[in-house]
Amino acid sequence: MKKSYLWVCAAILAGKGLSAQQQQKDSIPLQALQEVVVSDSKFELKRENSGKTVIKITAQELERNQGRTVAEVINTKSGIEITGSRGRDGDVLGVFARGGRGKQVLVVIDGVRVSNPSSFSPEYDLRLLSPATIASIEIIKGAASTLYGTNAATAVINITTKKSSERAIAGNFQTSVGTSQTAEDQNYNLGSFANSASINGTLDKFSYAVDFSNRYRSGLSAAVTPENEEDVFSHFSTNARVGYQFSKDFEVSVYGNQTKYSNEYDASMAEAPNLGKSDQERVGVSSSFAYGKGSVQLNAAYTDYETNSMDTFGESTTEGNNWVVDLYNKYVFADSWHTIFGVNYSKDEAVFSDEAEFTIVDPYANVVYVSDFGLNLNVGGRLNTHSEYGNHLVYNVNPSYVFSTSEGYVKLLGSYATSYITPNLTQLFGAFGGNPDLEPEENRTFEGGVEYAINKKLRVSALYFDRNEKNTIGYDQNFMSINLADEIDANGVEVEVSWQALDQFTVDANYTFTERKGDNAIRIPKHKANLNVGYQPCKKTNITLNYAYTGERFDTDFTTFTDVALESFSLVNLYVGHELIPNKLDLFFSADNLLNEDYTEILGFTTRGRNFRIGMNLNL
Repeated sequence: MKKSYLWVCAAILAGKGLSAQQQQKDSIPLQALQEVVVSDSKFELKRENSGKTVIKITAQELERNQGRTVAEVINTKSGIEITGSRGRDGDVLGVFARGGRGKQVLVVIDGVRVSNPSSFSPEYDLRLLSPATIASIEIIKGAASTLYGTNAATAVINITTKKSSERAIAGNFQTSVGTSQTAEDQNYNLGSFANSASINGTLDKFSYAVDFSNRYRSGLSAAVTPENEEDVFSHFSTNARVGYQFSKDFEVSVYGNQTKYSNEYDASMAEAPNLGKSDQERVGVSSSFAYGKGSVQLNAAYTDYETNSMDTFGESTTEGNNWVVDLYNKYVFADSWHTIFGVNYSKDEAVFSDEAEFTIVDPYANVVYVSDFGLNLNVGGRLNTHSEYGNHLVYNVNPSYVFSTSEGYVKLLGSYATSYITPNLTQLFGAFGGNPDLEPEENRTFEGGVEYAINKKLRVSALYFDRNEKNTIGYDQNFMSINLADEIDANGVEVEVSWQALDQFTVDANYTFTERKGDNAIRIPKHKANLNVGYQPCKKTNITLNYAYTGERFDTDFTTFTDVALESFSLVNLYVGHELIPNKLDLFFSADNLLNEDYTEILGFTTRGRNFRIGMNLNL
């Protein structure tokens, strides 16, 4: 596509926005500051009663980021660095929170923890997620194993998918197309495509939903090489869900999902015809039975994973599956005590030279006290019972105190919590380096902070965290997995500001300082900041300008096995959305890396330069 054509498209979108100033209310209004959070207690509590600074990404925010991946959106939040999210689709993603590693971040989808048991790293691949199916994302940072179990050491990314429409039939179709180019080669060829379609509705007590999405990107090489041959990434996902409301107190839904992606990739700094394919299939059930001031919740799923790799070392296949069941009872005493008693069961299986498996059975309890004089207290414990290493106890104590003001509140909060990371099947039973005598990794997190809010106008929070890791799993001189004697300490500060200056103007900003000691802190920036400015020039048009700064960090050069300092970089992104037909048709235009910054995210791997995207969102 020619450069001039893209600029014409941008001008058309902008022109339509300016001509719509007298139209009706925008279907995706600017975000209000009053929020209800769930992740840190599994109860719907007002933010001021939460002892954490939970980050909430709404469906409206996702709509204002159409064309971007889930990883790109999450990467703009405080305390989190997702390495690879700024590069070519298909590059390795590392989700680092509070100076931790990817295995210390747990992803939960509709109440079920997700991870690939056959993978060397248990972290969930965010490339498997389609933004079009997501209703909201809550991110709780810090040790959260009491409620969520293994891997919830530095953060939990809690994802809720969209519910069915209350209408008999409703539909949605989204599509976008954009360029795929580096900063050096601004060829403006179309190489990025994304589509999604869904049909859903409710017929009396019966609800249903079916959706499909795909993503395709070409035009970029995975590695920075003289040849710069393109590596193609493609992704397909299909979801189906049916539910039945037996009564106002009892409902059951079952669902199924299949996600596939194909990814051509290179070795770092070397062109190679490598191909990886992944296939994930999941079936699950969720149920809720309410009684009086309580309810019984069930979330369960079975997931099957298969990954095929064809590279210079030959062809290999890994297979694995896991069962997850989470059953818990919620009850509220005297309108102040919110209690949870539950049991979590999981079973991981994989095929190496032989079949391998382990099971986890964890009873847990959590209590949240919300007083009428400002004191809030969140305490809990979990007894981890593992088939290989035995028992392990974790707990949390999270007090906060709210001083009410005439227009908002001031909240003081603190937390002390422990968490654990179960050694995965590869580390326990893998053909290379497996060690069945491994103990779980342990994390301790202390945090304290303050939050100030003026209703619907301003929220400012500042928080200090201090984290300790021990029993970290590494290798000995024979490359056998072992628990390392050395400990790792990470501490830092997170500052967040959300300000609705005018009805049409919002500012969201965050800054994170992270210090990690005990190893070389690969790919973890010390300083990171984001500024997001939203402006609604008319009721039909919204404009978002984003500035993202990533500070200096280290990466490993595997040609010399030395650590190299990577320079800091700044990116500017622009998004323009316009409602063409009220509640029916939205158009959008986005420009990423608007200033065409040339930078390195992962040593030896390609990053995206200035790129443009146009698209539409149609509701039926």
